[in-house]
Amino acid sequence: MQALEKYNPQFELLGRIFLAAIFLRGGIFKILGYAGFGGYMESFGIPTLLLPLVILTEIGCGLALLVGLKTRLAAFLLAGFTLLTIILIHNPLNDPGQWNDAMKNLAIAGGMLILMTRGAGPLSMEASAEGD
Repeated sequence: MQALEKYNPQFELLGRIFLAAIFLRGGIFKILGYAGFGGYMESFGIPTLLLPLVILTEIGCGLALLVGLKTRLAAFLLAGFTLLTIILIHNPLNDPGQWNDAMKNLAIAGGMLILMTRGAGPLSMEASAEGD
């Protein structure tokens, strides 16, 4: 795998893009289907009043990941957000049919923890700012 190490910056960027896409898409779809998502949240006992915060978290942190700005903070917030989603919505203890979504969210949270510890990498706004 040593031969691939020279491509680590590109792989890190691609990983950030993939992870950001999940949250950016989610935030945009929540805006487009605001009432429906509000009702969905209410069905789990989560007040619709929190939907703007959910959208802001997904889009704001998703954009931060995408460009590599405040990546560690965004990854920390998204890891917590994703783990909360497992507990509140995709809880396999309450609904065994939720196992797949819970495990996917667990994997996403794991990716966020890695980003939190490693940072955005050299192909990011953070790295560009350090180079100035």
